[in-house]
Amino acid sequence: MIDRKEENTAVLVVDVQGDFTRLMNGSLAVEGTDQAYLDQVTAETRRLKSLGFPAFATQDWHPADHISFVTRHEGHNPFDIIDLDGRDQILWPPHCIQNTLNAQVLVDNRLFEAIVKKGMDPGYDSYSGFFDDGGHDTGLDALLKTHGITDLIMFGLTTDYCARATAMDARSLGYGVRLIKDLCRGVAPDTTQTALEKMAEAGVVIV
Repeated sequence: MIDRKEENTAVLVVDVQGDFTRLMNGSLAVEGTDQAYLDQVTAETRRLKSLGFPAFATQDWHPADHISFVTRHEGHNPFDIIDLDGRDQILWPPHCIQNTLNAQVLVDNRLFEAIVKKGMDPGYDSYSGFFDDGGHDTGLDALLKTHGITDLIMFGLTTDYCARATAMDARSLGYGVRLIKDLCRGVAPDTTQTALEKMAEAGVVIV
């Protein structure tokens, strides 16, 4: 357990939003995201904040016509993978649509220095909290640097997509990263295991 303040280290809570939780009957709800999970995440965020760690969050914030939504692609089903300008695109049910209830970050927003929105460009998916699939910068890196942050304690949703992509980009940008595995949940067991292995290979410390 992290039980004392560490200099230049921040907490980053990834996409703990209604549409990814069972609690809110979300369109992309993953297993194990009930009230107990939210309570755990909130309690740990609050505890780390009380030790002096600044906390930040990421938030999927999609327009209603986002390219990743299956409703944009006639004749396809949710979770189909299509070729989109030379890149694989998973087709997701519409989720985290701007200004909807289930797009809200469920952890007490007052705990965060800032909540960084991502996925706002209708033409690109954005699993990572740092860059979308088109390479556009969300501003998270600059924000962390203004706070003197060099290391991150991360957890949230989902292990195999947004948490993985955010952790991998953080490592590529030179941040030290610890991922608290028990405070993450994944979409599927196989992709979750692969994500944990890839993150560890990249130097993410799995706690």
